[in-house]
Amino acid sequence: MKFRRKAAVAAATLAMAGLAAHAQTIRIANQGDALSMDPHSFDETLQLSVTGNLYEPLVGRNKDMSLAPMLATRWKQTAPTVWRFDLRRGVQFHDGTPFTAADVVFSLARTQVEGSDMKTYSNEFKEVRKIDDYTVEIETKAPFPILPDALTRVYVMSRKWCEANQALGPVDRRKGIENAASFRANGTGPFRLRERQPSVRTVFTRNGSYWGQIEGNASEVVYLPIGNEATRVAALLSGQVDVMEPVPVQDIERVNRGADTRVVTGPELRTLFLGMDQKRDELLYADVKGKNPFKDRRVRQAFYQAIDIEGIKRSVMRGASNPSALMVGPGVNGFQPDAKRLPYDVEAAKKLMLEAGYPNGFEVAMNCPNDRYVNDSRICQTVAANLARIHVRIKLQAETKGSYFPKILRRDTSFYLLGWTPPTSDAHNALNALMHCPDEAGSGQYNLGAYCNPKLDELTLRIQSENDKTRRNALIREAFELHAADIGHLPLHQQVLAWGVKRNVQLVQMADNTMQFKWMRINP
Repeated sequence: MKFRRKAAVAAATLAMAGLAAHAQTIRIANQGDALSMDPHSFDETLQLSVTGNLYEPLVGRNKDMSLAPMLATRWKQTAPTVWRFDLRRGVQFHDGTPFTAADVVFSLARTQVEGSDMKTYSNEFKEVRKIDDYTVEIETKAPFPILPDALTRVYVMSRKWCEANQALGPVDRRKGIENAASFRANGTGPFRLRERQPSVRTVFTRNGSYWGQIEGNASEVVYLPIGNEATRVAALLSGQVDVMEPVPVQDIERVNRGADTRVVTGPELRTLFLGMDQKRDELLYADVKGKNPFKDRRVRQAFYQAIDIEGIKRSVMRGASNPSALMVGPGVNGFQPDAKRLPYDVEAAKKLMLEAGYPNGFEVAMNCPNDRYVNDSRICQTVAANLARIHVRIKLQAETKGSYFPKILRRDTSFYLLGWTPPTSDAHNALNALMHCPDEAGSGQYNLGAYCNPKLDELTLRIQSENDKTRRNALIREAFELHAADIGHLPLHQQVLAWGVKRNVQLVQMADNTMQFKWMRINP
């Protein structure tokens, strides 16, 4: 694995060295790569940020995160469970095929087939129907007042192209299968895919027939995954790349001191948390046989209270984090600033472990990415050290997200780290995707430890259907209080966005950590 990682870094470095300097080429380095070009195969921010320059939703986001017309020009509720969308005319896919309602109906159906990772956004759809070539209606099973927000991450594909390329459904990343849509793309977005070398580089070119305005001046964007932090920072400081993210927290001051570089920072909507297998009668990866300690609330609370979150903020994140008591953070509707974390208390945690029958702790494997979140593997190392104080022995398995995500999405894990950004900017998304009992329709799709409380599911459905904001927020508070009482997950913190940028580059940093090429400009 180390050899492959070094080889990828070396290949990326060589690729950078071979790039010709061009005023309209913007080179972007990131710690990881999109795992596929298929917009329905993986519900991850980086994946959807990259493919969101190729594909588009019906409803998008403005620079201030407000809703923006994209492939739909207007939308309205025509009945409590029916939304009508007027589609944009004159739009073409990259291959010249006209965009019509048939593509919308096909794409929304595609999010619900086997292999799709986007079921949580459309699982409450009862029917999607074509009214005419430029009008569609979405009927939901119950009122869904934030439906337009839920569509901002659901990208539209060409039915004709998918049929011709045997890509009628997305492939299941959990099984490591690929199809034509994994490596090629045919969207309506402002950029086209010219070259795809997974884990090495991806090249995008400006779409000259784009229906909308491209404010930036990039004719070409070269995306380079560089996992090694020092290599990534050096590439920015030496001028080999124009933008990189994330800037390691320990290097923010250094980048800001650079003659030609600066750091763009801002709050991120993502919350990092720890999840535990609460379904199996025996954990897959622990030395406890015949039972599952995570089914005991006392064990979950002991883990929570043994984690020194302020220590992580201070020593790992260098102050660039916001410890959280909830599974959502500031900027997300339903966030409660008065929510309090359980106190860090090792002695109380030891007492809980004793009461639960584990005075000497136990051994359990912990899955963690090392190239997805800010200081992800270091956070896990620190958590492991914290838990050692209550005699829990962590077998840390930190790996690249290319193998990490398929593993945990198969629920092949006992204890894991995950981050989540509600794309709707609303707590309902986190409740439905992370805390709802997993079902076949797509609810609980990222509830990988299978925490389950039917009362919370009932509240989530009521939240989805409630139009009155005051009553809705009261229901959200009740749901979060229930989840906190259960200790369904262990919330950690929101990380701070830190992008390294050359001083002659202008861009827009979104709170959802998506990067839109159409707003990027490189000045002479």
